[in-house]
Amino acid sequence: MRYVLGFGCIGNEYLIQENEELKDKSYREVVTPSLQETAQKIDLNNENAIATINHSSILIDHLHGLLHNSNSSDITLKVYTGNSDEVKVFRTHHLLLVLQSDVFEDLLLNRSVTTLILHETSECAVLFEKLLRYLYSGEITVLLNQVVPLHKLATKYHITALQHGILEYMSQHLASALPRGHVVSWYHYSLRIGNEGLQERCKRFLAWNMSSVIHSQEWQTMSDDLMVALLQRSDLVVESELEIYYGVEEWIKKNHPDISVTETVLKSIRYAMISPQHLFYIQKQSPIMNEFYSLVHNLLFLTFQFHSTTPLVFAKYFDVNCSLFIPRNYLSSSWGSQWVINNPARDDRSTSFQTQLTPSNSDSGRKVTWNALFSPRWLPISFRPSYSSPANGAVQAYSPEDRRPRIIINPATNSVNFAGVSFQKTILVRVKQEGRSYVKHVYNFHQSTDETGDFLIRADLQKRSSEYLIDNSLHLHIIIKPIYQPLIKAIK
Repeated sequence: MRYVLGFGCIGNEYLIQENEELKDKSYREVVTPSLQETAQKIDLNNENAIATINHSSILIDHLHGLLHNSNSSDITLKVYTGNSDEVKVFRTHHLLLVLQSDVFEDLLLNRSVTTLILHETSECAVLFEKLLRYLYSGEITVLLNQVVPLHKLATKYHITALQHGILEYMSQHLASALPRGHVVSWYHYSLRIGNEGLQERCKRFLAWNMSSVIHSQEWQTMSDDLMVALLQRSDLVVESELEIYYGVEEWIKKNHPDISVTETVLKSIRYAMISPQHLFYIQKQSPIMNEFYSLVHNLLFLTFQFHSTTPLVFAKYFDVNCSLFIPRNYLSSSWGSQWVINNPARDDRSTSFQTQLTPSNSDSGRKVTWNALFSPRWLPISFRPSYSSPANGAVQAYSPEDRRPRIIINPATNSVNFAGVSFQKTILVRVKQEGRSYVKHVYNFHQSTDETGDFLIRADLQKRSSEYLIDNSLHLHIIIKPIYQPLIKAIK
């Protein structure tokens, strides 16, 4: 896939506007005739008429042409590749080099210098001509596998605008990069250059699309530190905890981490979220579990005790204030439901679904029925009419912008049936980029009628081109997670 970064011009633009004294007669015309024809468009009877003639695109074309005009060049760049004798020769211009890069300015302080010897890695050397084209035109076309070496070149020569442009490009195209195995490498690169913003965006993308990541070529390339950091998060979006375990098993087989990393990774699995039947199977069939069983046998024993009774009874004897007993964002039907809303801006919608009461096997037969209401134009409480009219009879005014999407999720079951358990609601929003669906937005609600959150606050559901819509439909996934409020003081 090819993308363009830079500043573009649309033809030759002529902007004609009379002064403020005649603003009632002011006008704007965009035309592309010759200069003589343009002059005829100007009101010559008005001495104060102002004309802006834009030929910037012609200038850029001329500058770009200089790169291939060796007759006017005054600086020769010789770019050597790695430790080889391979060399690329470029005829360039002193003025354009020093305008774009203070590194070139320092190298060319001595005006008598006509040749610069530069050494680049092989991956950077093959893109050096592309970098020069950017210096001459302000525009660059990049491929996904070129962004890191191009950013290295931009950093080395202090081409700040290109540095920022490439980092922004990487942040906005993580979904495109995932199938080609670039997101993890971009994270590792951002770690090396100390860019915390890109690091966090990469980790968040990997966490919210973990189920896809586990089955991609990215998974095996994760460093020890990144794997540990991800497994410690509670916002991983996966089919189930079992999917994480089997992914970790394959990662250990492939990467052979040292024993301390293996122990940390295996202890990061939330075994209490896996059913006893699957845990028995893992103990008997998993080669990794057989080899490293001694590292996690205490966790497994604790897990089987957790499944033997309800969480509220279990908490009387054991500490449940740890990540082992906190669900992640599981996509399986036991934890929630997918909800595709066609034409979401049209009217209110509702749906119902069931989830398990708690992850404990002793509660496997206890279900909670949920009713969800989605409204594209919900009115905040502060604007709703009250039964008591104001003394002066005035009615509070509000604009259409005050109404925005809301989602209300309430249990249909009497709350007495699950006394001691409260619930966190998580809403995933899937979007599509270049034909690939991925989770881009995650909203958490700790109360059923929370109206102060930022749910879809920036979504324009009226536009078919909205980034929140796929084929004019809103793709939600509702996840219900039990929280033992009286027992858990802090959730990681």
